[in-house]
Amino acid sequence: MRARAASLLLLGAVLAGGPASAIVDPREMLPDPAQEARAREIGRELRCLVCQNQSIDDSNAGLARDLRRIVRERVAAGDTNEQVIAFITERYGDYVRLTPPLKASTIALWASPVVALAAGLFAVAAFYRRRRALVPPPELTEEERARLARLQAE
Repeated sequence: MRARAASLLLLGAVLAGGPASAIVDPREMLPDPAQEARAREIGRELRCLVCQNQSIDDSNAGLARDLRRIVRERVAAGDTNEQVIAFITERYGDYVRLTPPLKASTIALWASPVVALAAGLFAVAAFYRRRRALVPPPELTEEERARLARLQAE
C-alpha cells in the first residue's frame, strides 16, 4: 500500500511539474536564480522567428538560443524587462513579440479576428438567404386549398 501511495505521489509531482524546459545547456542559464526567472519570463513573451508559434523559451532553434543568450546578457547587465523587450523588438520588429503592442502598424493584426468573424457571419447569412430564395415553397395540398377557400369566403 505504501509503495502504491509513493508511486501515485511521484506521478502527481511529475504531472504537476509541467513540460520540461527547452534549455538543455546549463551553461546558458544565469547563476542568479532571480535573474534567470526574469529571463525566462521575458523569453515566454518573445516569438521564435523560426518556429513562429513558439516562444524562444520553448524553442530549440538556433535563433531562439541566440535570442535567449541576448536576453540573459541584457538581464545580467541590469536592464528592466521592458528595456530587454524593447531592445529585441528594435532589432527584429513587433513580430518578435507574441503579443504585439496595439499601434497603427499592428492594428490590422489586432482587427483581423473581428474582421474574419464578421466575414464568416456574413457568408453564413448570405448562404442561408440565397438558399431560401432558391427553394420554391411547396405546393398546397387539396386539404390546405379547401381550408384556404373557406377562410377567404368568410
